[in-house]
Amino acid sequence: MAKPKSVNKSAKKPVSKSPAKARPAAAAATFGDRDLLERIAAGLERLVPPVPAHPNLDVADAFIWQMQGSQLIPVPRVNRVEMELLQGIERMRDTLLENTERFAKGLPANNALLWGARGMGKSSLVKAAHASVNKRFAKGNLKLIEIHREDIESLPNLMTILRDEPRKRFIVFCDDLSFDADDTSYKSLKAVLEGGIEGRPDNVIMYATSNRRHLLSRDMMENERSTAINPGEAVEEKVSLSDRFGLWLGFHKCSQDEFLAMVQGYVDHFKIPVDAETLRAEALEWSTTRGSRSGRVAWQYVQDLAGRLGVKLG
Repeated sequence: MAKPKSVNKSAKKPVSKSPAKARPAAAAATFGDRDLLERIAAGLERLVPPVPAHPNLDVADAFIWQMQGSQLIPVPRVNRVEMELLQGIERMRDTLLENTERFAKGLPANNALLWGARGMGKSSLVKAAHASVNKRFAKGNLKLIEIHREDIESLPNLMTILRDEPRKRFIVFCDDLSFDADDTSYKSLKAVLEGGIEGRPDNVIMYATSNRRHLLSRDMMENERSTAINPGEAVEEKVSLSDRFGLWLGFHKCSQDEFLAMVQGYVDHFKIPVDAETLRAEALEWSTTRGSRSGRVAWQYVQDLAGRLGVKLG
């Protein structure tokens, strides 16, 4: 009978390699992935626009809309000209004042486009009308908000904020509004004025100034018509934007008498001591050297005159 094979108890069993040496590498990889994910998350958070803070609209009567961060920046002191100093634009002044008064009272009013000659007081009239109506009718509840032409595409975001302030009324003002051929931001303005689902909130009105009645230069219109497949519709969409302003107020170059009346109005208001003959001669010479007559040129001459005579303005 065969003897069973003896088992060598002293023989060592194969020892499996411990994974302990691999753990530090795996842990480092885990921490590395976590760090990478945290940096990616932080980068994504920076890309997401912040939630607009609820603005305190009682700190000022005028604000500037800042697209970056969706903020309303208060303007403690508005750079404006008193209403009685705006000469030569009486018809436009009365029309815009009446429209603004109706809006402040909660009555129907139109968006307004003030277009025409440079330096004739388009933006000054908007700021003066706001100050006058706010003082007489709105008791500080009519706010002027300026939006820069470059920020027009963020207009829907601004409307969302203003819509949540039903106890206030807002004039959203864009100075020197115009669009280039490849500019598509006009669509945001178009939707807000008319045509969008939400449209313009009841407590918001839009005032804009421009040197162009149709907000598009003549050479640009002719160029697009000449190169378009359908010339009749080439610029119709952009041109139709101006049709969404119910009020068109045209400003034209002033006459010599109107220019002198502007100068005289400033001189009387600031009590500048100068005789009428000298004032007339100097003012006409100043306008001749500038090559134009306008409210802006009149104000520039008055600043020069006051400086020479040692009179402070303001």
